[in-house]
Amino acid sequence: MPYLTSSRPGTATTDVRTGLGVPGVAHPLLAADEWNRLHRAGTPLHWVVLDVADGPGVQPDPHCLQAAGRLRNAGVRVLGHVDAAYGLRSFGEIISDAHRFLDWYQVDGFLLDRCPADRAALPEVRRTVATLRVIREGAHVVLGHGTHPHPGYAEHADQLVTYSGPWSDYRWSQVAEWTADHPPERFCHFVHGVPRPHLEEALRVARWQGAATIYFTDHSDRVSGHAGPADPWGPLPGYWDDIVSRVGTGVSE
Repeated sequence: MPYLTSSRPGTATTDVRTGLGVPGVAHPLLAADEWNRLHRAGTPLHWVVLDVADGPGVQPDPHCLQAAGRLRNAGVRVLGHVDAAYGLRSFGEIISDAHRFLDWYQVDGFLLDRCPADRAALPEVRRTVATLRVIREGAHVVLGHGTHPHPGYAEHADQLVTYSGPWSDYRWSQVAEWTADHPPERFCHFVHGVPRPHLEEALRVARWQGAATIYFTDHSDRVSGHAGPADPWGPLPGYWDDIVSRVGTGVSE
């Protein structure tokens, strides 16, 4: 497993395991090359999220089953994408999605995307995570807040996504002080719009803030001429081989 040397204040360890968490790739029929590149030997992946159709879809998809199976056979953890809609989706809807991911794709855990971050929602999220662990023993659960949540969430998930957004904000972002009480393996950062010349700087920010699971891409959520936002996570970054090499060999000052 590759390493990042940590210099974050309050971090007890000097060597931090680092790797890539892929928040979602386009459908295998549209991105066959991307899926093939993910299971190349030596790629420093912590996990890959399977998002069939903003969730598990309405019926099993043989192409997604094959893609997920190849990753799992290569020793890569596959997580099902479950949308919490910031608390707007019901407990039953979320667990139903999780069951379908398990029944159809044998996932290893879940990314609970757009997870609430406030203290009021903590009991319901705790209930959801506990149920996910019941229906899938040993499930790896990632809470996709996209921002620093109430610190109580760290007690119930394997990992928290404490940043998801553009490079223009990330490069000036600040880490919440309470995160120093937890190892960097507990935190993930997803950053889009990172230009290739700033890739090393982005890796330094992640190291300083104590996030050991990262995903940086040069793709943006803005596409000229389109009414709505684009999905920056669908294609792999243009510098995929570069970031795989940098993370795979470790990053140091």
